[in-house]
Amino acid sequence: MKAIVLVGGEGTRLRPLTTSTPKPLLPIANIAFLERQLAWLGSHGVTEVVLSMGYLPDAFREHFRGDRFGDITLRYAVEEKPLGTAGGIRFAAEGINERVIVCNGDVLTALDLGAMVRFHEERGAQASIYLCRVEDPSMFGVVPTRDDGEVVGFIEKPPRDQAPTNWINAGTYVLEPEVFDRIPTRVNVSIERETFPRMVETRGALYAYEYDGYWLDMGTPEKYLQAHADVLRGDLGALPTPDARELSPGVWVQGDADISQDALLDAPVLVGRGACIEAGASVSGSVVGEHGVVAEGAGVRRSVLHSDAVIERDAEISDSVVGAGARVGAGAGCSDITLVGAGAIVTAGSHVSAGRVSAAESTNQR
Repeated sequence: MKAIVLVGGEGTRLRPLTTSTPKPLLPIANIAFLERQLAWLGSHGVTEVVLSMGYLPDAFREHFRGDRFGDITLRYAVEEKPLGTAGGIRFAAEGINERVIVCNGDVLTALDLGAMVRFHEERGAQASIYLCRVEDPSMFGVVPTRDDGEVVGFIEKPPRDQAPTNWINAGTYVLEPEVFDRIPTRVNVSIERETFPRMVETRGALYAYEYDGYWLDMGTPEKYLQAHADVLRGDLGALPTPDARELSPGVWVQGDADISQDALLDAPVLVGRGACIEAGASVSGSVVGEHGVVAEGAGVRRSVLHSDAVIERDAEISDSVVGAGARVGAGAGCSDITLVGAGAIVTAGSHVSAGRVSAAESTNQR
C-alpha cells in the first residue's frame, strides 16, 4: 500500500522553531514527528510513501539520508510553486495507479487505518475521509453524513450553536486513482474546499469514517506542547519513545543521560541520551532533548528542550519551547508559551513572557 504525506507547509505559527526546520521534522518527545507518522503508516501495511514538499525540501532528504525509513521506501515530490492540498496530492501521485492513503504532515493520531480502509472497501467509495469528534467545531470544517457514512456536505467553521455536527475533517484520506482525474495538474486546488465538495454531487463517491480516538493537530505552540504531554502520559502507547527506560513511575530516560542524584525529576519527564541534569536542578512535566543541559538550580516545568539546548544556572523555564542549540542564560526566564528558536540566546537575567526569540536576536527584557 502507498501513501502521500503532505509536508509542504511553512509552519508559520510555530516560528521561529520552523525557521530552519520544517514542522514535520520538529521532535515530539525526542523523535521527529514525521518519523512517528511513518512508523504508524508502516504498522498498517504501507510500504511506499511520497513526501509532497515545498518548504525546505532538502531538510527532509538530509534527515532521512536516503530513500528508506525502515521497511518504507521514500520518494520526494517537490513543488516549484504552491499547489494547495489537492494540487499537491495530484503532483505527488504522478505515476500511481492504485489506492493511496493521504495524510497531513502535522496530525498526531491513533486512528486504526486498517479499519478505515475496510470501511472504504465495503462502501465501494472513490474517497473516504477520517472524521474525529471535537467539543467545539467552530474552528474546523464539519462534515455532516448520512447514516451509512456518505458525505452530504461541508460547512467551514460554523458557529458552535449552529453546527449540524461536531465531527470534523481530521486530515487523513483513502483515495482511489479516479479521484486524481478530478484534480487539474499543476494548479493550486484545495481538496477540502474544492475537490471533496464537488464529489458530494456524485452519489456513492464520498464517505466519511468516524473514529472517536486520539487526534491532535500540532500546528500551534499550545498544541505542540500538548503533543509532548500526551505522549508522556501514554495516550499513544506505553513508551514515550521505543528506547526509553523507566527510572521511576513516569520518569523516562534514553541512553546514557547524566542525572545527578540531587536533581529533582517530577513525572512525567523524558530525558534524552547524553543529556545532563545537574545537582539542584528540577524538571517536571517536561522533555529534555539529546545532549541538553539543565544546570544547577535551574527549573524546567511543562516545557520542551530540543537537542543541545542549555538552561544555565538558576534559569526558570515554564510552558515554553527552547530550540536546538539555544541557550537560556543564568537567572533568565521564559514563560507563557515562549518559543526560543534554534541557536538563539536569552541573555542572563532577562525574562521573556509569551515571546518569540530567534537566532538573530538576543533578549534583555524584564
